[in-house]
Amino acid sequence: MAMTSSRTAVVTLPADTQILITRDFEAPRNLVYTAYTTPELIKRWWGGDRGEVTLAEVDLRVGGRWRYVMTANGGFEVGFHGEYREIVPNERIVSTEIFEGAPEAEAVVEHTFTEKNGRTTLTMLMQLPSRAVRDTIIDSGMEGGLQEALGHLEQVALSLR
Repeated sequence: MAMTSSRTAVVTLPADTQILITRDFEAPRNLVYTAYTTPELIKRWWGGDRGEVTLAEVDLRVGGRWRYVMTANGGFEVGFHGEYREIVPNERIVSTEIFEGAPEAEAVVEHTFTEKNGRTTLTMLMQLPSRAVRDTIIDSGMEGGLQEALGHLEQVALSLR
């Protein structure tokens, strides 16, 4: 099942248990990476337009943990957490990701930051436990929130210039 988006990020389904997200940013890699990994900056972009990020904890080291929580516009709380498995600063992060509302559906996400001519491409390859989990994520409206969040991420990265 191939799925593409006409929005800024491109979402594809390369395999039954994968989601691939690719997004270009008008900012250098070090600024995108800094905005992506710094708690006070994460609070500015991660929730998109869907709520207020109330917690962004980052222990950016192999074996370290991360956790983000937001109060959604509807008043309910949404949380995600995971553990860092690999880190190459400004280039690559591999971590687990668990939506706290469905803790059995752990994903492994490879984030790759590449730069060309002062622009950064961020790719996120999510490996999921099953096709059913992948489809549930896709059907959840994840893409709309993702598009908003990545748009805000670009603005935060640009503000660091």
